[in-house]
Amino acid sequence: MSKTTAISLLVIFATVITYCQSDVAPLSEEIQALKAFKLNISDPLGALDGWDASTPSAPCDWRGIVCYNNRVHELRLPRLHLSGQLSDQLSNLRQLRKLSLHSNNFNGSIPPSLSQCSLLRAVYLQYNSLSGNFPSTIVNLTNLQVLNVAHNFLNGKISGDISFFLRYLDVSSNSFSGEIPRNFSSESQLQLINLSYNKFSGEIPASIGKLQELEYLWLDSNQLHGTLPSAVANCSSLVHLSIEDNSIKGLVPASIGSIPKLEVLSLSRNELSGTIPPSVICGVSLRIVNLGFNAFTGIDPPSNGSCFSNLEVLDIHENHITGVFPSWLTGLTTVRVVDLSTNFFSGSLPGGIGNLLRLEEIRVANNSLTGDLPNQIVKCSSLQTLDLEGNRFEGHIPLFMSELRRLKLLSLGGNLFSGSIPASLGGLFELETLKLESNNLSGNVPEEIMKLNNLSTLSLSFNRLSGEIPYSIGELKGLMVLNLSGCGFSGRIPGSIGSLLKLTTLDLSKQNLSGELPIEIFGLPGLQVVALEDNKLSGVVPEGFSSLVSLQYLNLTSNFFTGEIPANYGFLTSLVVLSLSRNYISGMIPAELCNCSSLEVLELRSNHLRGSIPGDISRLSRLKKLDLGEDALIGEIPEDIHRCSSLNSLLLDVNHLSGRIPESLSKLPNLAVLSLSSNSLSGTIPANLSHIPWLEILEFIKEQS
Repeated sequence: MSKTTAISLLVIFATVITYCQSDVAPLSEEIQALKAFKLNISDPLGALDGWDASTPSAPCDWRGIVCYNNRVHELRLPRLHLSGQLSDQLSNLRQLRKLSLHSNNFNGSIPPSLSQCSLLRAVYLQYNSLSGNFPSTIVNLTNLQVLNVAHNFLNGKISGDISFFLRYLDVSSNSFSGEIPRNFSSESQLQLINLSYNKFSGEIPASIGKLQELEYLWLDSNQLHGTLPSAVANCSSLVHLSIEDNSIKGLVPASIGSIPKLEVLSLSRNELSGTIPPSVICGVSLRIVNLGFNAFTGIDPPSNGSCFSNLEVLDIHENHITGVFPSWLTGLTTVRVVDLSTNFFSGSLPGGIGNLLRLEEIRVANNSLTGDLPNQIVKCSSLQTLDLEGNRFEGHIPLFMSELRRLKLLSLGGNLFSGSIPASLGGLFELETLKLESNNLSGNVPEEIMKLNNLSTLSLSFNRLSGEIPYSIGELKGLMVLNLSGCGFSGRIPGSIGSLLKLTTLDLSKQNLSGELPIEIFGLPGLQVVALEDNKLSGVVPEGFSSLVSLQYLNLTSNFFTGEIPANYGFLTSLVVLSLSRNYISGMIPAELCNCSSLEVLELRSNHLRGSIPGDISRLSRLKKLDLGEDALIGEIPEDIHRCSSLNSLLLDVNHLSGRIPESLSKLPNLAVLSLSSNSLSGTIPANLSHIPWLEILEFIKEQS
């Protein structure tokens, strides 16, 4: 080997040694940084048990670590139930490009030192429990393209300059406040901005219009005000614009509908007014338009009188729109869902509605529509929801309804329909909800209705039906809500109702039902609401209700029940309303009722109750109304009744109560009605009752001798 060759080899060898030493040092720092990260957290699944510095390729052979050229480029540990705080030493991962720790339970703050990882391109920290201020220096990292910290508890402001290279910014579902950043530039590469479900305030900056690459802008559920800037229409790439649930006022700029790629426009739950421009309904690319819960007063028709678009969903319910039903809407042949509910539309439904061959839902409830239903609607063979409730439609329920075989919801309540319930409705085998309440329907309930196996809600209340409740009602095994109140039914309640094991609501009130309750009712495990008031039901107050542990509402008022209030009603800890007034109930008020910790209304008026008011009634802290009037109660008014701090109505009139009026009543801040008349109370009326701020009705008339 020549001397020259030997020297060359020595130089090469020295260079390699130097390179290796320079590479080992950073790698050692990265191992230490990762070990510090591990020491800071809890790892219940043992996901990091294999992080061993003695492994041949540590840390590049550790779980969740991705290396390039023997340096850590990615830390990926999502969905592993990890918890604890993020270590400051993560900043020593100077070659880190991707940090993905989402869907864990990390808490504490995001370390500001993370901004020292200047090569970071993607940060995924969403779905954790991180809190504190978000370090503004991270937002302006020049290589950062994706930042997702959604669904945490972060607060403060998004300040600092947003990097031109950032493409994806999602800080939704936190507690960020302050104004939306304004330093947007035409050079920005932002494609998605999601600031929804925070506390951002101020106006929407017009500078957003400079974002030519922006496809998704979501600002829902903040505290934004001002107007919707027309400059947003300059976002030529925008696909989805959603600013729901804010306080945006003024008009919708017509130019918004001209955004060439816009598919979804959601502006519901604001204070927008004026007329809806036709461009946002007839826009070429728009598929979904949600403008509900605003203050719009009209819809401007298209200039040529017709509307041809790709619209699939049109929701403008809960506005103040007047005028006849806009017939030009029947040109929207691609539409699947139309919701015009709760406006002031008048006139009749146009026959052209039959042109909407793809229609699946039409809701026009709570308007002033009149006339007959157009038979052309049967052409809408895909229709699943037909909600015409709260209008002035009249005539018989059309027989052609039975041709809408895919109907799942049929709501005709609150109209002027007359005649009998068509038996042909029993052919709508997919029907889940049938609401015919508050009409002028008469006759019997057709047996064919009892064949609707998918029915979960049946409401026939306040009609002029006759006869008894059909025994075959028990065949509707999927029924969850049964409302037959005010129908005019007589006779006994059929025991077959006990077969409705999914029933949550049973309302048979305001009729001529008689006899004792069938014991089968007490075996319905999910029953939450039982309304049987204003009938002629008899027998002792049923003890069986105490087995219905989900019961929240029990109303037996104005019947002929006798006996005593069962003490085991005290087991009904979910009970919110107990109303037994105007019966023939005797005995004492059981102290066990004071265990009903959820009780808000207790009405026992006009019975034959005796004894004193239980002192433990003061434990009912949620009680809003207590009506024990027109009974035979004795003793004093409990001094501790002021502990029922939610009381707004206290009625103890027409009893035999004695003693003084408790001064502690003045501690009931919400009390609006107080009636103690026709008792044997003594002493003076406490002057401090005048301090009750909401007291409106005060009765102290003494019992006549």
